[in-house]
Amino acid sequence: MQFKFPRAGVFAQAVLLFATLVGAGPSVAWANEVTPEATEAAPAESGMNYMLRVEPPHPVAVAAEALEERVRQATSLQQLVGDMPVEEELSDDMKCLAQAVYFESRGEPLAGQLAVAEVVINRSKSGYYPADYCSVITQRAQFSFVRRGVIPQADESSLAWRRAKAIAEIAQQNLWNSEAHDALYFHATYVHPTWARQKTQLAQIDTHIFYR
Repeated sequence: MQFKFPRAGVFAQAVLLFATLVGAGPSVAWANEVTPEATEAAPAESGMNYMLRVEPPHPVAVAAEALEERVRQATSLQQLVGDMPVEEELSDDMKCLAQAVYFESRGEPLAGQLAVAEVVINRSKSGYYPADYCSVITQRAQFSFVRRGVIPQADESSLAWRRAKAIAEIAQQNLWNSEAHDALYFHATYVHPTWARQKTQLAQIDTHIFYR
C-alpha cells in the first residue's frame, strides 16, 4: 500500500471539495450553543437550566474522515483514482495540470500519468521554472502538445479526462507515492535528447523516462 496523507493546508482544500460534492452545507450552530428560544423559556430567576441545542458533527469534519478513509483503504492507484472526488469546474491552474496529464500521458498507465503531473508540480516549486502550472506547461519548447503557447481543448466528456482530473488532484494533494516523485524532466523512449546524459534517471514507466 502506497497511500500518503497530505499536508494540512492541502488536505483542508480536499475536504472542502469533498464536502461540496456530497452536498454538505455549513453548520448553523455548534454544540452547547444557547438558542434564543431556550433563553426566553428559562429566565434567570426561574432556576431552570438552559436548554442547549446540540448539532451533529460538522459536515466538513465528516467529509474529512470520509476522504481520509478512502485514501487509507485504497490498495492501488487505480482504486484511488476511481474513488477520488473531482470538481466539474477546475481552477485555471488545476485544469492546466489535468490537461498536461491528458495530452502527454492519457495512453500511459496511471503511474505514468501521475509521474507527468509530478514533473509539472516539481517545476513550479523548483525556482528554475515559472511558479504556476499553466506557465510551466506553456513555456516555450517544453511540452510538445502546446502550440504557440496555446493548450488544445481536451475531450471533457471522456473517461480519460475524468482520470486526468483525478490524477491531477492526487498529485496536487500528494496522496500517492510516485516513482518519479522528484522528477523535473521526462521524454519518450523513442527519442534520445542530449540533455538526458546530464540528468539522473529516476524511473522508466512504460514509454516515458523520468529524470532529476
